[in-house]
Amino acid sequence: MSGQPPLVAHVIYRLAVGGLENGLVNLINRMPADRYRHAIVCIDDYTDFRRRIQRDDVTVHALHKRPGHDPGVYWRAWRLFRRLRPAIVHTRNLAALEFQLSAFLAGVPGRVQGEHGRDSNDLHGTNRKYLRLRRLLNPLVKRHVALSRDLQQWLEQAVGVPARDIRQIYNGVDSQRFLPVPARRPLPTPEPFPADAVVIGTVGRMQGEKDQLTLTRAFIRLVRGRGGEEGARLRLVLIGDGPLREPAAALLAEAGLAGQAWLPGQRDDAPALMQGLDVFVLPSLVEGVSNTILEAMASGLPVVATEVGGNAELVVAGETGRLVPSADAEAMAAAMGAYVESPALRRAHGEAGRARVEASFSMQRMVAGYLSLYDELLTGAAPSDFKERE
Repeated sequence: MSGQPPLVAHVIYRLAVGGLENGLVNLINRMPADRYRHAIVCIDDYTDFRRRIQRDDVTVHALHKRPGHDPGVYWRAWRLFRRLRPAIVHTRNLAALEFQLSAFLAGVPGRVQGEHGRDSNDLHGTNRKYLRLRRLLNPLVKRHVALSRDLQQWLEQAVGVPARDIRQIYNGVDSQRFLPVPARRPLPTPEPFPADAVVIGTVGRMQGEKDQLTLTRAFIRLVRGRGGEEGARLRLVLIGDGPLREPAAALLAEAGLAGQAWLPGQRDDAPALMQGLDVFVLPSLVEGVSNTILEAMASGLPVVATEVGGNAELVVAGETGRLVPSADAEAMAAAMGAYVESPALRRAHGEAGRARVEASFSMQRMVAGYLSLYDELLTGAAPSDFKERE
């Protein structure tokens, strides 16, 4: 409509709890309303997660893709784009990539594809079918966004995207919501944790690529390796829901450690939960740029993370945390053990992580990156001076 800011239509698979979705909502909530309007187009559907959107000018649409092959969903997307008349369509990850064709046919001038992490069916980005699809659709995409340098390199080398068409923009974290506290806060567990407990935890969907089972095995190994009172004071917190929740609980019960763990399922009080941990662990098999790592660092926690995807771009080994091989319970247990043994090390690495977030991973930097990208697409001007830095 005349006189209104340009509209950006963000295409995702489903609007529900998740890192990609959280990052999108954060971006929309913080982007100046007088610069861009927003619509979210869900290939499947949306949940009450939409309530986290704080702006009242954002519309959410569901294409209701049918299970399996549903050619009609692209027609429905084309009709929606024709009705909304967005200036930019921003698709995210492989599931949304094909909707670049619907945007092109609808005459949308600005077309962006964001890569937030590898597909769960293609952990290393080498699936030939997916690579062919990406290369086929590359000419329709004006700009690609890589959330990590790892993904940027993969887009150039494996997918064949020219470097000039890639913008690398890190996620930002709300350092006013995620804050350190002088002493660990009590968690809302059925039984209070001991005052001298060391609480190790993670937050995220409990599904295969997140690999909480390796963390569970590492915790069991850690407790058994210490034994006695030292092992008895350790606690494990697995926040999230999904198919790995019951197997993780079964492993703990089999080891006789169910009473030293808390698996409450999905929760919406992440800042308070982070303040109830002493050590944060991300055991993923694959990652783009992890929002939960950034939230843990902002909360002043040392981080043990697998050395996959963009994790090594966030965690500075030996300074803000430890990096370990994926699916290696022994190495993970050893890294966690170093923090169990040294409160001073926990404190030093947690403080360094908080400082790193404030310097390099602010919400303001993330918003500035996307504003620069969208402005560049619509004006045809060269990129602004915005550039990701360490």
